[in-house]
Amino acid sequence: MPAPSALERYVDQHRHRLVEIVQDLVRIPSENTAPTGAEKACQEYLARQLRALGWEPSLYELRDVPGLAEHPLYWPGRDYTDRPNLGARRPGAGGGRSLLLTGHIDTVPRGTQPWTRDPFGGAVEGDRLYGRGSNDMKGGVATNLFVLEALHELGIRLAGDLVFETVVDEEFGGVNGTLAGRLAGFNADAAIISEPSFLRICPAQRGGRIAHIAFRSSGGILDDAGSAPGVVDQLTRFLNRVPEFAAARRQKARVHPYYANNPDPVPVTVAKIHTAPWGTGEPCTIPDTCRVEFYWQAMPGETQADIEAEFFAWLDSVSALRPEVEFPLRWLPGSALSRNEPLISELAASATQALGAEPVIVGIEGPCDMYVFHQAFGIPAVLYGARGGNTHSADEYLEIDTAVAAAKTLLLFVCRWCTCVFSDHLP
Repeated sequence: MPAPSALERYVDQHRHRLVEIVQDLVRIPSENTAPTGAEKACQEYLARQLRALGWEPSLYELRDVPGLAEHPLYWPGRDYTDRPNLGARRPGAGGGRSLLLTGHIDTVPRGTQPWTRDPFGGAVEGDRLYGRGSNDMKGGVATNLFVLEALHELGIRLAGDLVFETVVDEEFGGVNGTLAGRLAGFNADAAIISEPSFLRICPAQRGGRIAHIAFRSSGGILDDAGSAPGVVDQLTRFLNRVPEFAAARRQKARVHPYYANNPDPVPVTVAKIHTAPWGTGEPCTIPDTCRVEFYWQAMPGETQADIEAEFFAWLDSVSALRPEVEFPLRWLPGSALSRNEPLISELAASATQALGAEPVIVGIEGPCDMYVFHQAFGIPAVLYGARGGNTHSADEYLEIDTAVAAAKTLLLFVCRWCTCVFSDHLP
């Protein structure tokens, strides 16, 4: 294996290239506007970069993946027109373990919140690179590509196969892109999903569920409808009782060891409340409908059926007349990888080498697509990536120094896991 110091020097000397890749990706919008999306241009950019390195990438349509629509984890109702996945495999010399570097290329939309920087500009200010998706997760995708470029420039040959992948439709509980990658055969002995983990190794994810709840009553200003509770009364009762449901979740959920030090391992959140359009351009009236977006998370091992039974029992206790409830996105289960997996210990060793301190090993705070690797295909997978902020909000940013640190760790780990056979330019 090449001297680690030489690999780290390469990353430091070429950090400008890592920044450039992130900027390129941010400047190509790839917003997920479920059920549609616009990831194709970003995927084509990555395919061009891979071809320049001598790889042979495959841009493939999800509808062409055998067995995808029939798979139990497939979520119907999405439109994948011009939304290809990208996958590529570089065969090793033989005798080494294979590794998949994977990430999603879609981002949440720009949104209506006011930005103070161009959301697709990739502006750099100090240690921050701003733009939609810079942190979630174009910074991670750029790090993966940067590692491939480093291996190419340094003439490093690996014993095991190295696989690169970017999938569509991860946001909004999509997951079909990740599922398609597995069914299309872009698999390996282990996978690193380069989500922004804040340089922590995250072998676990929480589960998550979104419920849309609609309270209704007759509206108007002058109304003699009688004593039927208005939506404000219903909402008030609901909000006053939310702490009950949150307390019950904390009491009943069995906290996984990866979340043992988390102060709220199964949070319950009211994400949105909507009654009527705002402003003097709208008449002043009593709302007849109130919609609430309600979100709860779950521990690895908890089941959808148990938690939803708990939710509906609580909701029925709040109101004599159950409000309308819809689940707009799929149930995302919690998932965890055994602490004894070599993937965790060896990645931790590489991170310690690169960063000079042992990394924190903990479960990530939200749900994602990692459970597909663990539960449906038995592939050891962890989340590992840089740090940023304002994720899914205006002025999203990536911390450049942490992206450089993640690149050092990942380059060391690829050479360790897949076994470096030789290098043209390193001692």
